[in-house]
Amino acid sequence: MSIHEECGVFGAISPKPADIGQLACYGLYSLQHRGQESCGIVVNDDGVFASHKDLGLVGEVFSSEALNRLPQGTMAVGHTRYGTTGASNRSNCQPIEVNHQKGRMALAHNGNLSNAARLRDELELSGAIFHSTSDTEIIAYIVTKERLTAPSIEDALSAAMGKLEGAYSLVLMSPQKLICARDPHGFRPLCYGKMADGTWVAASESCALTAVGAEFVRDLEPGEILVFSKDGVVSRREHCGGAEHTPCIFEYIYFARPDSVIDGVSVHAARLRAGEILSQTHPVQADVVVGVPDSGLDAALGYSRASGIPYGIGLIKNKYIGRTFIAPGQDHRLNQVKIKLSAVRDSVAGKRVVLVDDSIVRGTTSGRIVSLLREAGAKEIHLRVSAPPFLNPCFYGTDIDSKENLIACRHSVEEIAEIIGADSLGYLPVEKLRALIGREHSCDACFTGCYPTPVPTDTRKDRFEQKLSEKRG
Repeated sequence: MSIHEECGVFGAISPKPADIGQLACYGLYSLQHRGQESCGIVVNDDGVFASHKDLGLVGEVFSSEALNRLPQGTMAVGHTRYGTTGASNRSNCQPIEVNHQKGRMALAHNGNLSNAARLRDELELSGAIFHSTSDTEIIAYIVTKERLTAPSIEDALSAAMGKLEGAYSLVLMSPQKLICARDPHGFRPLCYGKMADGTWVAASESCALTAVGAEFVRDLEPGEILVFSKDGVVSRREHCGGAEHTPCIFEYIYFARPDSVIDGVSVHAARLRAGEILSQTHPVQADVVVGVPDSGLDAALGYSRASGIPYGIGLIKNKYIGRTFIAPGQDHRLNQVKIKLSAVRDSVAGKRVVLVDDSIVRGTTSGRIVSLLREAGAKEIHLRVSAPPFLNPCFYGTDIDSKENLIACRHSVEEIAEIIGADSLGYLPVEKLRALIGREHSCDACFTGCYPTPVPTDTRKDRFEQKLSEKRG
């Protein structure tokens, strides 16, 4: 089983022609942690679109030669992908480009539509022909269909949003406008800022704004549509306030970069609080606190500060290996763990170690990390997890599509500790989640099973590929 991510979206609109593709590339580098399957950029040069996209990391796909082939322009849309719906292949690379009667469009999407299967069936029955198996193409089709009768592209997007369910943060580019939108629940982050030369920039996380030298303005509100054009910036809020704001709590625990601020909450501060809470709810006598790079480091520091146990660098990450949680395929994940981390013997040998990680999904990675520390001479290993146990699938963009391989669904805490080889195990109590971000409501369905929207009956990541196979059979 793989774990649905998250993707990263980026958009920019400049008052005059510029190396906008290069700017988008810098932004995507900052969002690489959100998706490592593929990436792409579409540049708008006075209504003429040019694009480059492929499987691979940003640095692999966007060589200097590839970037030089992109023209100067006034707008660009970029995307880093880990697929929430659809297989990992080139046809599912984003941004998606559409040519239609009212003009061209490029669309980048972060999230997952919970009603994707029903919408796709409806579109296919009306004659739509799909070229990919991602739910982003469904959004593109609906927007295009609405555009045939809508007076503007933003009106078409607004009409489409009335039909979409689930999580989506969108950056859409037409020949004349750059448009951003966030679903009414605000599951996925989306913010924007402004550069000194007047270029407006939108991105999944504020760290991407910082990377390109843009000053953060604000997060988009849940349900908001933001329209950038030569006439300025217009905010549309007809979809705001119709649903409870339930940002994904796992953004703060794992996905987002610690230097990002989402909906006014510092990701770094949220992780520090998680570690502090763990030290209070699951104290232990130990000699050193060690974090699992990268997402576990902040929580480990919080645990150390609250408990008084010294913080140590016990694991070193190979910076040239991708994140195992969102690497496609179990075999790929296991191979990566073997070369991704190494233990610092001087920090752990002969010591009682508190090992802090962000989550346990299947248990295979945790078991390997515990083994690394044992081999380095750790006397005791007490694993503390800055998230509650995963018990339910996610339908909003985190790659957890069934219960069958979730270790917490099949074993008790004590059994899990024994399976992974830890002396003890403690999870963040689910009732403490709200304390991480200081708000009453968030989406924690993967832990609690309480979903903010209706859930689909078919949760397979490759459900559209399976459907095609069944038809051919």
